[in-house]
Amino acid sequence: PGQFPYQVGLSLKLGFLKSSWCGGSLIGNEWVLTAAHCTDGVKSVTVYLGATVRTNPEVKYTVTKDDIIIHPGWNSKTLKNDISLIKIPATVYSAKIKPVKLPALANTYSTYEGDKVIASGWGRVSDEATGVTTDLQYAVMEVISNAQCKKTYGFIIQPSNICVSTPGGVSTCQGDSGGPL
Repeated sequence: PGQFPYQVGLSLKLGFLKSSWCGGSLIGNEWVLTAAHCTDGVKSVTVYLGATVRTNPEVKYTVTKDDIIIHPGWNSKTLKNDISLIKIPATVYSAKIKPVKLPALANTYSTYEGDKVIASGWGRVSDEATGVTTDLQYAVMEVISNAQCKKTYGFIIQPSNICVSTPGGVSTCQGDSGGPL
């Protein structure tokens, strides 16, 4: 518990009786970073902070679509600029709620190729699972080159993407989208 205090759970209301689940990262006391494909078209979002058990967060807020900023260059066909921000009420940090450490501003950035990274979330634990899991999960993966990634995913891979290998099939799944890496 408390291993990933920046992990955010997002219950996304898409319409009457239609909802979805995504992850996010707390990047400031009023901001959550997630994927645009998670927030595109939502009516409201319930934001879960400080949880390891998905249904038992320290703090829970519900915000409307007016509190969501989707990257103006977001393209759902090419997945370019798949990023959005959610404004939440000011949150008090605690042992279980802290912002993620972001890289320092620089002119160039590492490709991170070969680095071990951790993805976390409440996404499905297998392709056969019928829904997201209750307990926060994580997977350790290795960053691979975008050239290697393009062999599988083609034109969708942009210089701004980070690709990972999935040794032994350990990876993210539906419901983990938008979460931290």
